Amino acid sequence: MNPKVSVIIPAYNTEAYIAKAIESALKQTLTDIEVIMVDDGSSDKTVEVAKSFTDQRLKVIVNQQNLGVSAARNRAITAAQGEWVAVLDSDDWYAPERLEKLVVLAEETNADMIADDLYLIKDGATSPWSTLIQESGEDVEIDKVLQIDIVNFVETDVYGQPGLHLGLSKPIFKREFLVKHGIQYDETIRITEDFWLYMKCLINGARFFLVPKPYYFYRSRPNSIVHQGILSRLNQCCIATNSFMQQEVVKKNPALMRAISYNLAVFKKNLAYFQVVVPIKQGKWVTAFTELSKNPYFFSDFIPRFNKIIQRRIQYYAMGNKLVFDMSYNLQRKRKTTNQYYHSFIKK
Repeated sequence: MNPKVSVIIPAYNTEAYIAKAIESALKQTLTDIEVIMVDDGSSDKTVEVAKSFTDQRLKVIVNQQNLGVSAARNRAITAAQGEWVAVLDSDDWYAPERLEKLVVLAEETNADMIADDLYLIKDGATSPWSTLIQESGEDVEIDKVLQIDIVNFVETDVYGQPGLHLGLSKPIFKREFLVKHGIQYDETIRITEDFWLYMKCLINGARFFLVPKPYYFYRSRPNSIVHQGILSRLNQCCIATNSFMQQEVVKKNPALMRAISYNLAVFKKNLAYFQVVVPIKQGKWVTAFTELSKNPYFFSDFIPRFNKIIQRRIQYYAMGNKLVFDMSYNLQRKRKTTNQYYHSFIKK
């Protein structure tokens, strides 16, 4: 008989974290599971640590070379046999009751995918500093399971702006739905790959629900992939967004087209800004001035950011708040969400 849930764990050079991730999956209150870890060409002892577990529910697959997190997840999904597929990053972990809670709610709501809130925890900390929903803004108060449609999903996940940012969430998926629609991770995208998989699901009619309780511990660490290469990240986001907009099903949905077009404009604006800022930080002045000449609106963009830049540095250097840079890359920690985000989100 196939397991109820397949937990898939892509891993790359996370020997210090992988044991906690695997252990949290194997110690779920829902025991009818399999855990599939795909090592993506690690050069450390990640595989050795994983193979030290003797639980027969754990399967370890090894890529001989690094193919990227999307390829590793796709390989795990192909091997999965569970009714549900749950993703777990190798440096994160689950609360013991997570899978049991989500599966029960998924079956009650007839969901194709269902996500919980995330605990946000700094690497080395003993307790979370916040949750994904709490960081969406002080005006957001979600106290019941909510269904997410694709327009809401896009409108509340705009780069650098307040919102739920559900692209960071970790839903469980009905495997039958993924197979039926041929949905996999885009292996050309190595950053924000989750967001685009969720978009594929939603554009194919997935019933997506959000549970306003956190059961997933999302670890923030400086060397993780989301903290690297902001220019590469924004370039990939522009390419992926533009590509998605070319689909006929998107073009036939004016509200979705407007939401995605706005996201693309925000990505392009930030890309133009960082194409000047990054070379300045690297001391590449010729490159910086060349990019500045292409972006005459740089200073009009820089001035509103200046106070926030100073505030972050004061918090970091004078007040010792190390989190100000750790999580700002993902969430920007903006606490002033406008009411329109929440009202549009709960219209059902």
